Amino acid sequence: MTDEPDEIDDSRAPLMEHIIELRKRLIWSFAALGACFVICLYFARHILAFLVHPLKAAGQVRVVYTAVTGGFLTEVKVAFFAGLMLAFPIIANQLWQFIAPGLYRKEKKALLPFLIATPILFLMGASLAYFVAIPLALKYLYSYSGDLGGIQQEALPELGAYLGFIMQFLFGFGAAFLLPVLLMLLERAGIVTRTQLIKFRRYAIVVNFGIAMVLSPPDAGSMMLMALPLVLLYELAIVGIWFTERKRKREAAVPTDIAQAIKKGDAS
Repeated sequence: MTDEPDEIDDSRAPLMEHIIELRKRLIWSFAALGACFVICLYFARHILAFLVHPLKAAGQVRVVYTAVTGGFLTEVKVAFFAGLMLAFPIIANQLWQFIAPGLYRKEKKALLPFLIATPILFLMGASLAYFVAIPLALKYLYSYSGDLGGIQQEALPELGAYLGFIMQFLFGFGAAFLLPVLLMLLERAGIVTRTQLIKFRRYAIVVNFGIAMVLSPPDAGSMMLMALPLVLLYELAIVGIWFTERKRKREAAVPTDIAQAIKKGDAS
């Protein structure tokens, strides 16, 4: 009786290799996040001082916390978010090393620029939120303080609530600025085309304002500060897709030109 190969084991071997590789990448990612969290926890008070600076610019010199553990938990949250942003390049690199072996060379060349652009665009959006949107929003929201017929209305920000407010701004604006990357990836995958995006433009404007209404705090100024860049980024994505389409057409025309040159040489 001849020994037949174990088809089940043979089919499971590649899967086990992928699982082991995924486990390795996850370990490195969590280790990087843990190390960055510890570092940021050491500097949590300095990071928190940076985050509450817009309050000082808006005229607020006090911030309180009501729970006994409020100050400690706030610094832990700050350290986690800061550590996540600090570890993102390492996590993205581990993700890339996991998926890159399964991609063709052209696919790697197409995907790598998007991976590099993601943290840059996110940082641009978060910077716009911190330096422009948040100060304007605070100035507007704290303008409601004042006299109410002999009763003085005074804003006294709570530390945890303020942290949630500013994180909503930073991550909302940062995620919104990834719109060009998302649209260009969808076009690259063949899900949408540049022509469809152009036809959808008027609806995209409404959708962008809806996204801004959900992600930004409930005031008109903050919504406009997010919606207008979203509309501009949508147009930039269409322009970027136009350039990538031209590049793909040029690359596709090269083999045709070579084949025609070979035929002419054979004919001569």
